[in-house]
Amino acid sequence: MNHQEVHAICKKHMYRYVSVTMTSGAVYDGIVEDVDDDNVYLAVPIGGMDHDQMRAFLPYAHPYPYYGYPYPYPGYGYPRRRFVRQILPLAGLLALSLLPYY
Repeated sequence: MNHQEVHAICKKHMYRYVSVTMTSGAVYDGIVEDVDDDNVYLAVPIGGMDHDQMRAFLPYAHPYPYYGYPYPYPGYGYPRRRFVRQILPLAGLLALSLLPYY
């Protein structure tokens, strides 16, 4: 693929959850935030948290009501999923494919 084709494919998948394979063999998954002439910018999630991992943040969290209140207490929610920006060169892009977002 030439540079214009890679750029067009990345533009077509803006704001979608994708898997990107680089020529070095590295694989990244994230949301395409932006594309410029040289780079593609991904928002890469850092660690999905299930209920057991949440206990590190909320040690008394229960999936069912506790003393009449569903935990977390009103006004307190679970921590949000965090993202970091990953900048990848378009010249090193080997493949881009859509992923289902959970």
